[in-house]
Amino acid sequence: MTRTDYFNDPDAPRPNSIVIAVSAFVLDDEERLLMIRRTDNGYYALPGGRHELGETMTQTVVRETKEETGIVVEVTGLVGIYSNPDHVMAYDDGEVRQEFSICFRARAVAGAPRTSDESSEVVWVPRAGLSDIDVHPSIRLRIDHGFRTDAPPYYT
Repeated sequence: MTRTDYFNDPDAPRPNSIVIAVSAFVLDDEERLLMIRRTDNGYYALPGGRHELGETMTQTVVRETKEETGIVVEVTGLVGIYSNPDHVMAYDDGEVRQEFSICFRARAVAGAPRTSDESSEVVWVPRAGLSDIDVHPSIRLRIDHGFRTDAPPYYT
């Protein structure tokens, strides 16, 4: 399935769904950020995905991070809640989803990087290298907030 992201685009299609999703802001001991390259749109992103029935939100972020990266994480805090109606994702099956994602801080506790159906690349990116990779503005916002450990959680 392919996905097209629209951000502050007046010509974007109107959303027809909303899905609770999570993302993980994970730094290693060298302050490198865990990122994936998404298979559906080619952007680099924080690992994460759809909340499933029967899970807590923290269980979702642990499961999704392991599924997409091979890394097992422990949640340590909240970066923010992102629900910008001007960010929609259009899928080739006709779904047009409004953004709704909860971004958690986490630390790696086990595992080794590996790709999945949703990630063509799993990398630990040094902070100085983040400007060199193709990241959607909504994810860039989460990354900026993740590095601000002195601020309260962000919400929209």
